[in-house]
Amino acid sequence: MAKNLIIYYSRKGENYVNGSIVDLKKGNTEICAEFIQKAVGGDLFEIQTVNEYSADYHKCTEEARKELKENARPELKKYLEEISNYNNIFVCGPCWWGTYPAAVFTQLERLDFTGKKVMALMTHEGSGLGSSERDLRKICKGARFGSGIAVHGADAEKAKSAVADWAKKNVGEMR
Repeated sequence: MAKNLIIYYSRKGENYVNGSIVDLKKGNTEICAEFIQKAVGGDLFEIQTVNEYSADYHKCTEEARKELKENARPELKKYLEEISNYNNIFVCGPCWWGTYPAAVFTQLERLDFTGKKVMALMTHEGSGLGSSERDLRKICKGARFGSGIAVHGADAEKAKSAVADWAKKNVGEMR
C-alpha cells in the first residue's frame, strides 16, 4: 500500500471568513489535512515557524506579502529531512497572496521529490488554487503531479466528502 504524507501549514486565530474577521480554534487547512488522513491514511506534518506571524489578521497578511515579495524563507521549529518512505505527498496551505505561505516553501526546498506524486490543497476565500500548482512544479523537482483542490475556507468543515474523494482519487484508492 502506498505511504502518504500530508504536509500542511494552517492558521488558527484571526482569519478572514466570508467577508468578516473571525476567531478560529482550528485552522481551515488543518481541518482539511485531517480529512485527507482519515480518507487515505498517512502521516501529518505541521509546518510551524520559529517567529510566529502576527495574531492580528491584517498585520499577518502584510507580513506574508513582504515575505513573498522578498522571497523569504522563514525558519521553522522543525523540519522534515527526507521523504524517501513516502509515495504520495499532499501539500496543504492557505492561499496567501496567490500561493502558499513562504514557510511551506522553506520546508519543500529541503526535500527530494524524485519519483513522488505531489498534490496541492489550498484553502481560500476566493482565490482558488492561485499559482500553488505552478509553484509546486518549480520546487518539487522530479515529482509527478496529481490534481489539486481548492477548498473555500468558510466551508472547510463541510468539505469532508469532497476532500476525501479527491484524496482517494489521487492515490488510486477507493476505501
